[in-house]
Amino acid sequence: MADLLNVDEAIARIVGDIVQLETETVHLTDTLNRVLAEDIVSEIDLPPFDNSAMDGFAVRAVDLSGAGAESPVRLDVVMDIPAGYTPEGTLGAGQAARIMTGAPMPDGADAVIPVEDTDADFSDLDNSTVPEVVQLYKAVGTGAAVRKLGENIHAGQTILKAGTVIRAAQIGLLASLGQVDVPVVRQPRVSIVGSGDELVDIDAPLTPGTIRDSNSYALAALVAQDGGVPLRQPIAKDTPDAIRAMFKDALDASPDLIVSSAGVSVGAADYVRDILDEIGDIGFWRINLRPGKPLAYGSLEDVPFFGLPGNPVSAMVTYMVLVRPALLKLAGRSAEGSEVMAKVGEPMHSDGRRTFARVTLKKDGDDWVATTTGTQSSGAHLSMALADGLLVIPEGNAEIPVGTRLPVKLLRPIG
Repeated sequence: MADLLNVDEAIARIVGDIVQLETETVHLTDTLNRVLAEDIVSEIDLPPFDNSAMDGFAVRAVDLSGAGAESPVRLDVVMDIPAGYTPEGTLGAGQAARIMTGAPMPDGADAVIPVEDTDADFSDLDNSTVPEVVQLYKAVGTGAAVRKLGENIHAGQTILKAGTVIRAAQIGLLASLGQVDVPVVRQPRVSIVGSGDELVDIDAPLTPGTIRDSNSYALAALVAQDGGVPLRQPIAKDTPDAIRAMFKDALDASPDLIVSSAGVSVGAADYVRDILDEIGDIGFWRINLRPGKPLAYGSLEDVPFFGLPGNPVSAMVTYMVLVRPALLKLAGRSAEGSEVMAKVGEPMHSDGRRTFARVTLKKDGDDWVATTTGTQSSGAHLSMALADGLLVIPEGNAEIPVGTRLPVKLLRPIG
């Protein structure tokens, strides 16, 4: 295996070539799953004023010091404060204000007692009148049920860091701050190309000797999953001119990466590598990796290029191991993925390359146990569809006995 490049060295060389893309500004409604390019600092306090955390009565806590079920306190109701209304006047001794959730606290009040601890009825607010007097059956402490100005966020506070992936909660937070336009990292554009005389598109009938193209669809899904914009192109024929035209079309799409599948092996009709030598630059070829040894990495007109194997599992695994770190760095995303340690639940075999075995995971007490999804053929789509993760067998290991603990890179959430 001396002529094969170590996986970690390959990743380091690839990531070292990649520079994060520039910043663009988009409307808040277009930020889902995008990556923040700059820290977000709040210009306001949230809440912007002291307000009630529930429906009830704003009071002075000292007035309720002796209240109880058997000894209710009676207070005069002097204000009605719906949400969105600014109270006028100051609450004095022996007084209360009917108040709704989110409404501003009146001056003089320092607590809220919920309506269920009073004799009032809020069940039909549209038709109810404000009582002149309310009985309160419980003592409350200062600050009870009051959301204080700035207790969530204070002005000048950094609330989101650059590199944060924006989800629904972050969108709600940004909306609460009035952040209409948001600085995000531009999404990487990825041209996805492939070649093969045997390949037809998914809506074409199969004839003897043909198979349907699956790689471009799977790779496009992986790119989208990782925050990129996939640009699928039609499959090219296995001729030098067709492959030259394929790469020209890929470059015309102004991509940030180009990913091809097939054509980088040593077959008589595998022209991709030869044409890369002709019109681009190959950084390295052949990785100490299983599945996926035949892999080309280089550039076309300064656009990073990955030539992945043609077998479907090999194409997906090499994407996950080698292309994903490059795409994530372009997009400003964290390169860390989910991983668990698992015990091997059956004897496993490797040819000495770093091997990524498709496995399912089941819990056994505190341990995860990994078993293969069946055949580990690099053409077995089903083995990937059934897999919970990829069990990583280090280089130089041929026989993996039951009970060996190894890392598993998760392909989906597990319970």
